[in-house]
Amino acid sequence: MIAEKQFGLVGNNLKNTFSIDFFTNKFIENNLPFSYQNFELQNVSEITQLIESKKELAGLNITVPFKESVIPFLQEIDKTAAEIGAVNCIKIVRENNKFYLKGYNTDAFGFSQSLLEFIPQGFTGKALILGTGGASKAVQYACTLLGIDYTLVTSQSSKANFKTIRYYDLNDAVIVAHKLIINCTPVGMHPYPNEFPEIPYFALSKKHYCFDLIYLPHETQFIKQAKEQGAKVTNGLKMLNIQAEKAYDIFLV
Repeated sequence: MIAEKQFGLVGNNLKNTFSIDFFTNKFIENNLPFSYQNFELQNVSEITQLIESKKELAGLNITVPFKESVIPFLQEIDKTAAEIGAVNCIKIVRENNKFYLKGYNTDAFGFSQSLLEFIPQGFTGKALILGTGGASKAVQYACTLLGIDYTLVTSQSSKANFKTIRYYDLNDAVIVAHKLIINCTPVGMHPYPNEFPEIPYFALSKKHYCFDLIYLPHETQFIKQAKEQGAKVTNGLKMLNIQAEKAYDIFLV
């Protein structure tokens, strides 16, 4: 079967990704003559040449490290994605040998839905969000909608402010005050499974909920160390499935 439309994932280090299997299987299940592949780019500016050279491309998923830097290349951005300041899904509309790109963010929806299944109903604790990149922005947006107050943690001193602290500012009191810990960094992701965010894990307890957006490996060092302290844990696989389903709907509308 010749693919009438093509879709793909844009990012760095795409050797072990969820998207290609998910979307390929969705197309097969629904008997659609579409294909999906990974496009590893060194610089986000290469996305224009990619879209120009592959005329069948009708949509792209965007991952690390381009969720924020891709925005200037779009002609339109969905309201939610604009408020978040990050895009992970692009619909490509072609007409008269020109293309029009509209950006969306499905991460916030995927995170909020999976978070509600993870934390207890009526959760009133504060969240500690590790990282300030594109994924973090979607998590911040979701937490705000859910009424969960949060503190950000950054490795960049220039980003520190009243709402954002640095890793070396973390201590047991900060961990105790934040019962939801969310890792939005790529630290611990394949192919570096032995790495982990530098936080005082000893301060975690059975009252903590630790959410790692990473899904490969399924059990990161962040999750392992949190489990050792009795914390409840989950990875990003469910979030990934939910946001991918939403991206699939965007592509086919």
